[in-house]
Amino acid sequence: HETEFIDSVRSTLQCLSPIFDRNPRYAFVAKGLMEPERFIQFRVAWIDDVGVVRMNRGYRIQYSSSIGPYEGSLHFGHHVNSGVIKALGFNSVFSNALTGFDVGAAVGGSDINPFDKSEAEIQRFCQSYMTELAKYIGPDHDQPTQGMGVGEREIGYLFGQYKRITARSSSNGKPFLAGAGSFFQAPGYGIVHFAKEMLNDKGDTLQGKRCLILGAGKVARSVAQKLLEYGAIPLTFSDESGHLYEPDGIDDGKLATISKIKNERGAHLGRYIIASTTAQFNDPASILDIPCDLCFPCHKMKDIDDAAANKLADNGCMGVIEGGHNTVTPSARKVLKKRGLMYGPHTLTMTGSAIVHALGKKGTDEQLAAEISRIYSDVKLTAEEFNARGDLFAGSNIAGFLRVANVMITHGAV
Repeated sequence: HETEFIDSVRSTLQCLSPIFDRNPRYAFVAKGLMEPERFIQFRVAWIDDVGVVRMNRGYRIQYSSSIGPYEGSLHFGHHVNSGVIKALGFNSVFSNALTGFDVGAAVGGSDINPFDKSEAEIQRFCQSYMTELAKYIGPDHDQPTQGMGVGEREIGYLFGQYKRITARSSSNGKPFLAGAGSFFQAPGYGIVHFAKEMLNDKGDTLQGKRCLILGAGKVARSVAQKLLEYGAIPLTFSDESGHLYEPDGIDDGKLATISKIKNERGAHLGRYIIASTTAQFNDPASILDIPCDLCFPCHKMKDIDDAAANKLADNGCMGVIEGGHNTVTPSARKVLKKRGLMYGPHTLTMTGSAIVHALGKKGTDEQLAAEISRIYSDVKLTAEEFNARGDLFAGSNIAGFLRVANVMITHGAV
C-alpha cells in the first residue's frame, strides 16, 4: 500500500545516491528523513444540505521543521489518502528547502470532493475540519497554504473558523492562513518562470510556443495567463468532463470567459462551447494528439505516463513542465530523458507559493521571477557538480536534500 509514497522515496533516493557514495553519513540522514516528525489523522463530521451527517478523513503531516516552521499546502479531493499525503509531504521537504528561505515542510487535506458540494456544505466542512486542525497549527508553527481543491474561498472559511476559536491569528503583522487578497497566482506564474529559464538556457524563448495545458483549476489558468504575457499560445484546458481545444490559441478574452465558468463551483468546461464558435470539445479524442511545443500538466497525479510521454515526443513536443504534484510518473521521466525532451520537475516548479509567502504580502511577480532565476541556477550547478548535467530532477533533489541534511546533522539524534 501507499504506492505514491514508495514511488516518491524510491525516485528521490536514486537521485541522492552520488551523495551517499561521497559521504555515507548522509545515507543515515536520508533514512531518518523517510519518517515524518508528526502525522495527524482525524475524523471530520459535518452536516450536508438535507441534514444528513457526513464523515470524511482529515490529515496533516508535519514532515520536517529542521530549517524553519512547518509550511505547506492543503488538498481536498477523493484521491487524497495517507499515501498521497505522505508522498506530498516528503516531496515538499526538498521543494521548500530549494527556496533558500527558512521554511519547513508540511502537507494536509481531506478525502472530500469539493466540486460536487454546495457553497454552504463546503463552509460547514471547512469549519469542522479547522476545529480539529487548529489544535496543531498556528502562526510561527504551521502555516497551511492553498492546494488542489483548496482555493481562496476555502482558505477564507478555514481562517474564519480559526479566528473564531483561537486568540492569535497573525505574527509580526503577517496574516496567518494568507489567502484572500494575496498573490494567489504565484504557483502558476512560478511554473512559467521556470519554463522561461529552461528555454533561455537553450537559447530559446516562450514567444510563439504552442502550449498544451492539462487541467483547468486556478494553477492551470494562472499558467495560461503568464504564458500569454510571454507571447506563448495556450491551446487547451481539461477537466473531468473532457478537454477543449482552441486551434488558434486562447487569448485574454477567452481565458476570462473560461475563468468565469470555472470559478463557479462544480462547473464543467463543456459550457464554454456555447460562448465560442471556434473551440473544439473532446476533438481530437485525446488531448495529447494535439501537436504542441510544450506541455504543462496541471491536473491529476500521474497524468503523464510512458505512453503519454512517447505520444508527446512523437508529436514534436520540446518539453514537459510539471504544473502539479507528481503529474509525471517515474517511468515517464525516463522516457522523457531518453527521447531528449526538457523536463521541469515539480520539486523545482512548485516552489512559487513558498517563495511568495516568504517575501510577504508586498512580494511582486518581478521578485518571484528573480528568486526563480536564482534557484534555477543553483539547481543547474548542483546537477553538474554531481555528474548529472541537465538533469533538473536530480539537481533539485540533491540541492534540497543537502540543505536539510546539513542542518539535521547539527541537531543530533532527534
